[in-house]
Amino acid sequence: MTFALPAVPGSPQACLALLLPLLALLQPATATAADLLQVYRDAQANDAQFASARAQLEATREKLPQARSGLLPQIAGTAGATRTNIDQSQPIAANRFFNANTWALQLTQPLFRWDRWESYKQGELAVLAGEVTFNQARLDLILRTSQAYFDVLAAQDNLYLAGAQKKAISEQLAQAKRNFEVGTATITDANDAQARYDLAVSSEIAAQNDLEIKRATLQQITAKPVDALLGLRGGAAIPGPQPADVGAWTAQAEADNLQVGLARYNLESAQRETNKARAAHLPTVDLVAGYGFTNQTGTATQQVNVASRYNSSQIGVQLNIPLYSGGQIQSRVRETIALADKAASDLEYARRTAAQTARQSYSGVSNGLAQVKALEAAERSAQSAVESNQLGYEVGVRINIDVLNAEAQLFSTRRDLARARYDTIMNGLRLKAAAASLQEDDVVQINTLLTSAPGSMYQLPAAPKLGEATRRAAPRGKREAMATATPRT
Repeated sequence: MTFALPAVPGSPQACLALLLPLLALLQPATATAADLLQVYRDAQANDAQFASARAQLEATREKLPQARSGLLPQIAGTAGATRTNIDQSQPIAANRFFNANTWALQLTQPLFRWDRWESYKQGELAVLAGEVTFNQARLDLILRTSQAYFDVLAAQDNLYLAGAQKKAISEQLAQAKRNFEVGTATITDANDAQARYDLAVSSEIAAQNDLEIKRATLQQITAKPVDALLGLRGGAAIPGPQPADVGAWTAQAEADNLQVGLARYNLESAQRETNKARAAHLPTVDLVAGYGFTNQTGTATQQVNVASRYNSSQIGVQLNIPLYSGGQIQSRVRETIALADKAASDLEYARRTAAQTARQSYSGVSNGLAQVKALEAAERSAQSAVESNQLGYEVGVRINIDVLNAEAQLFSTRRDLARARYDTIMNGLRLKAAAASLQEDDVVQINTLLTSAPGSMYQLPAAPKLGEATRRAAPRGKREAMATATPRT
C-alpha cells in the first residue's frame, strides 16, 4: 500500500515531491555483466594488435599506386642562373662577363619496360595479400577475445568452486569436531577435515590469483576493466560442426584458409620477381620530350655588348640495350628461382597445416560434445555419491573422509565439465577460422548461450536429514543396509 503526500505549495511535502525525481537520477546505475559480443566490440575498438593490422593494411594499399607510377609519365623541371667573369691580361687586357638564365622541362614516358610491368602486378598482389593478412588479424581477434573471455569464466568457476568447497569442508569440519566432542567420532575425522580445509584455503588463494591474471589478459585486449562477465547457461546446447563431415572441412581449409591464400599470393609474387629479374636482359624504350628557355647577356669586348634569348624543344624515342653486367643478371635470376621454389614449398606446408588444424579442431568439437555428455552424467553420479555418503555418515556406515572425497570428486567433475564446455566452443571457432568461415555472426550465436542467471554448479546438494521419516522414505534395501551395516572407524 502506498500513500500520496499532498503537494501543498511551499510545504515540506511539496519540496520532497520535487526532490524525489532528482534523488532518483543521482542513484548509481546498477552494474550489468558484459557479454561476449560487447567484449568483442570493445576489442575491435581498442585492441592494439588489431589497430596495428589496420594501419598496416592502409600502408600496404599504397604499394599499388607506387608500382603504377613506374608506368606513368615522369616530368622533371630545372632552372638556373649563372654569371661568368673573365679577366684577360694577355695579349690584350680585357674584362668580360656573361649572365645566363635558363629553365627546362623534361618528360619521360616509358614505352617498353617489362620489369616495371612486373612490379605493377606485384603491387596488386601485395594489396591482395595485405587484405588477407588483415582478415587473418580479424579472425585472430575473435579467437583471442573469445579465448580470454572463456579463460576468465573458467577462472571464475575455479574460484567459486574453491570457495564452495572450502565452505562445505568447513561445515564438515565443524560437524566432525562436534561428533568428536560428544564421542560419536574419532579425532581422525576432525584431523582429516582440518587438513582438507587448509588445502582448500590454499586452493582458493591460487584461484583468486589466477582470476586476476586472466582478467588482466582480457583487459589488455579490450583496454577496459573486467568486472563481471555473463556465464555459460547451464545445459546450453553447444552447436556441433555443420556439415558433420571432417573431409568437407579439411577440403575447405586447404582451399580457403587465409594462410594458404597468403602463401599463394607470395608464390605468385615470387614468380613475377623471377620475370622481373629476367627482364633485365631486355631492352627498354622511352619517349623523351623536352622544352627549355635560355637568356644570355654579357660583353664580348669592352665596347661590344652581346645578348641572346631563345627557346628550344625536342622529342624523340630513346632505346637502351643492356649488353653485359658482369653476371649480375644471371645470378639474380637464379636467386629468384630458388625463392620461388621456397614459396611453393611454403604453400604446400600451409595447405597441410590448414588441413591438420581443421582435423584437430573437428575432432575437438566432436569429442568435446561427447565429453560434455559424459561429464554431465558423471556430475549426476557424483552428486548422488555425495548425498549417499552424507546419509551414510549420519547413520555411521561412512566416515568423514568418505564425505570429503565425494565432495571433492563432485567439485572436480563440475570444474572439468565447465572447462570441457569452453574448450568445445573454442574448438568450434577454431574450426571455422581454419576454413576461413568465421564471422561476427558466430560470436552472436555463442553469445546466445550466455546468461546472467547464477547457476547451481557451485553448490553442494543439501545433506539429507536422517530420522524416522528419512528411514521410512528410504527404499527397503537401503533401510536394511543402514540397520545391519557396521560403522567404519
